[in-house]
Amino acid sequence: MATAPKPAAKAASKVVPIDNGAETPAPRKSKKKLLLLIAALLLALCAGVGAAWYFSGDSSAAAAPAKPEPPKPPVFLPMDQFTVNLQPEDNGDQYLQIAFTLQLANEEQVERVKTYMPLLRSRLLMLLSSKKASEISSAEGKKKLQEEIIAQVKQPFTPQGAPVAASGVFFTSFVIQ
Repeated sequence: MATAPKPAAKAASKVVPIDNGAETPAPRKSKKKLLLLIAALLLALCAGVGAAWYFSGDSSAAAAPAKPEPPKPPVFLPMDQFTVNLQPEDNGDQYLQIAFTLQLANEEQVERVKTYMPLLRSRLLMLLSSKKASEISSAEGKKKLQEEIIAQVKQPFTPQGAPVAASGVFFTSFVIQ
C-alpha cells in the first residue's frame, strides 16, 4: 500500500520568498578590501605631508644637526704690579705688593682697557690703598677684593661709555708686609 506523502513535509520543502516591497540586503563586502583602501589613503597622505615638509624648508639643516661652536679661549691681560701703603692698624705701617691678571671677554675689551690703563690703575690704587691688612689677609678677604677689583674694571671709562666685560681676577703675587 502506498501512502500519500505527508502535507507538512511537502510544505517544508517548498520555500516561497515573500516580497513585501523591501529590498533584500546586499551581500557583505570583504573587510580586507576596506582596510587596504584605508591603509593606502593614509600612506598617500603621510607621503604628501612628508614631501611638503621636505621641500618647503631648508633640507640641509634638517639632515645634519648644527654642531655647537667650540667655546672661545679666554682672553687674559696681565696687569703691572701694584705696591701700596695699607690703612694703619696696631702693627704700624704695612704695605701690599700685588700682581694679578684680568680675564676679559675678547680682544676688543683688552684694547679698551689698554687705552684707559692710567685711569684704571688710578682706580685700583685708590681701592687697594683703602684696605687694612686684616681685611685682605684671609681667603674670604681676598675673594672680596677680587670682586671689588672686577667692579672697578667694569665701570665705564667715559660718562656715556659701555662697561668693560671683565669676568675674573687672578692673583699672581700677593704680599702683605
